[in-house]
Amino acid sequence: QVQLVESGGGLVQPGGSLRLSCTASGFTTRNYVMGWYRQGHGDEREVVAVMTSDGTTTYGDSVKGRFTISRDNAKNTVYLQMNSLKPEDTAVYYCNAAWKHWGQGTQVTVSS
Repeated sequence: QVQLVESGGGLVQPGGSLRLSCTASGFTTRNYVMGWYRQGHGDEREVVAVMTSDGTTTYGDSVKGRFTISRDNAKNTVYLQMNSLKPEDTAVYYCNAAWKHWGQGTQVTVSS
């Protein structure tokens, strides 16, 4: 059974950093496309970052240069390092596997 569990969200001031984790079970993350998405209040879900099985990464325009997706194969975990956070980054962040499996989401709030 595929399961994705996100963690690491919280409240942070503008300019701060957070690292989100997505721990997978039921499959091996390095063999699949893994991604982070987010959905702000009243907004559609949007792509934040994607990593393919060969390590190629793609980022949404609004987070390029600030966010980094990475993978720890030994821990079967995917990370999203978020730096220079802005209030507009406030959203629920979701982990996705193979374009079809979703985690429960973790709230990130950027506010002073």
